[in-house]
Amino acid sequence: MGQNSVRREGTRSGVPHARDRGWDDDLHGAGEATGAGGTAEPAGGPDPVPAPGGRAARRRGGSGTGDAGPSRSSAGGRAAARKQAKKAGKKKALRWTAIGVAAVVLGTAGAGYAYYEHLNGNIRSGDRAGGSSGVRKAAPNALGDTPLNILLIGSDSRASDANVALGGGKDLREDKPRADVQMLLHVSADRQNASLISIPRDTVVKIPACKGEDGTDYPATTDRPINETLTRGGPGCTLTTWETLTGVYIDHWMMVDFAGVVAMADEVGGVPVCVKTGVHDRSTAQVKGGSGLKLPEGTTEVKGEQALQWLRTRHAFGSDQNRAKAQHMYLNGMLKKLQQQNAWTDTGRLMGLAETGTKALQVSDGLDTVAKLFDLGMQLKNVKVDRLTTVTIPTDPYPANPKAWLQPRATAAEKIWSMLRDDVALDKNGAKAPAKPKASASASAKPKKTAADPASLAVTVVNGTDGNDEPAVEGRAKKITTALQGKGFTQAASAQEGRPSKGTVVAYPKADGDQGRADAESVAKALGLPLSTVHADASTEGITVVVGADWREGDTYKRPTNTAGDLPEEANSKAACMDVYSVYRWDGKS
Repeated sequence: MGQNSVRREGTRSGVPHARDRGWDDDLHGAGEATGAGGTAEPAGGPDPVPAPGGRAARRRGGSGTGDAGPSRSSAGGRAAARKQAKKAGKKKALRWTAIGVAAVVLGTAGAGYAYYEHLNGNIRSGDRAGGSSGVRKAAPNALGDTPLNILLIGSDSRASDANVALGGGKDLREDKPRADVQMLLHVSADRQNASLISIPRDTVVKIPACKGEDGTDYPATTDRPINETLTRGGPGCTLTTWETLTGVYIDHWMMVDFAGVVAMADEVGGVPVCVKTGVHDRSTAQVKGGSGLKLPEGTTEVKGEQALQWLRTRHAFGSDQNRAKAQHMYLNGMLKKLQQQNAWTDTGRLMGLAETGTKALQVSDGLDTVAKLFDLGMQLKNVKVDRLTTVTIPTDPYPANPKAWLQPRATAAEKIWSMLRDDVALDKNGAKAPAKPKASASASAKPKKTAADPASLAVTVVNGTDGNDEPAVEGRAKKITTALQGKGFTQAASAQEGRPSKGTVVAYPKADGDQGRADAESVAKALGLPLSTVHADASTEGITVVVGADWREGDTYKRPTNTAGDLPEEANSKAACMDVYSVYRWDGKS
């Protein structure tokens, strides 16, 4: 805390008086701390006299009544003086105790504020998004809650001595980092389950146009792997790419480099991982490189550089998909370790994690204070480990470069994205929550707005059926427009240009408030759309229906059905112990 703040907290105007705090000035001898004589008003009149224990009374040796005081030969006077002095001593002790307590409280508060500001100073942040994906935040459920989505990014930056020492490549200091690890953490709206979804770093996807942190404009591309998004606009561009790919709104990103991984692993005290045989990920005659990981068979708690080696190992585990399994095992183990340590309730552990975490992580601007990070931690702490599902998006070789690059397996990937958009649990471990009693209607309850007459509502219909990289269905907007007109929305009209969207959306101007929502819901009901498709949008000028890739045919929407835990078989990414490719097995001796 700065010097000015210290001074301000010490002024009289900034600190309530003892009486304002509930202390009684008269009882505790106000003013004596500075030696000032107090005054008290006698019962018989308004003339001020020295208060008991005041400096004038002590000088005279009197009783403080205004008389000359007892003579030296008066035993009664001496006894009264001793009694008065004893009483004054007690008051003085109480007074100094109170001052001491106040000093400790103020000092501790000052130190706490200084430490809080210190932690805030550690945090590095950047823009949430690097471009526009057109994806909107999910509509709240009946209780007003929305899912939480956080993109976790592992950077291969060599910009510091620490990162070069850990990752090698001293000639890469000036190169822009790549996002070699990318995982989406999805936490359900009810905060009861969570999922970690990985995409292998060499997977080719559509990368949208992005603006770099230095203002550079990067055009959209369809033929580069997803790990290059970090070089094309920073973590915000990686987030926008994921939104474009999934149709899922992502609230935040968090990024860590090599040195940050090591620091976090050390702070936790090691994370348990397991291999079925000993492993040594090293250079071979056929394949150069390797992470250097060397572990015996069974479970080991890795920390420091060894933790980084585990997360970077690919050759010994056979593929990028298996590396993702190893990374999921590590994160699952870290979550278990934190819960065992009571990290969210133990002050000492929390402070250590806060110090290390704020230095190790770079975050989007929605997480740029300790308070915001703490609130995020509180939302995550209750998710049970057996409700955390780990998934790797199924892939196939990329035709133009099959030996080096991959592409998402379209049907399986879309199944996973659809479950996330609908907030359907990826696991089968959740029992149905008991039905909540309906709130009783009250006279003070806000009445629901009534939708306007359909014929009075202008509705624009947009063709977004190419949202899954399939060709748009010709005339789709016009067909839905005709369907709306037949249901009384005579002012409905189709837009000339399309807008790719994975899911169908009914947007209304945010400024129209409750009336706008009621009108938009009437449009959704007319088309058979669930109310979860209705969203407020500050940039929309009127009610707009975007017919997404999930509705390529028919006049009435048929919602795809997703069942909890109904994942594509090849997406499972959970392993109790990692297999080791034969070339990299270690006997524990050499």
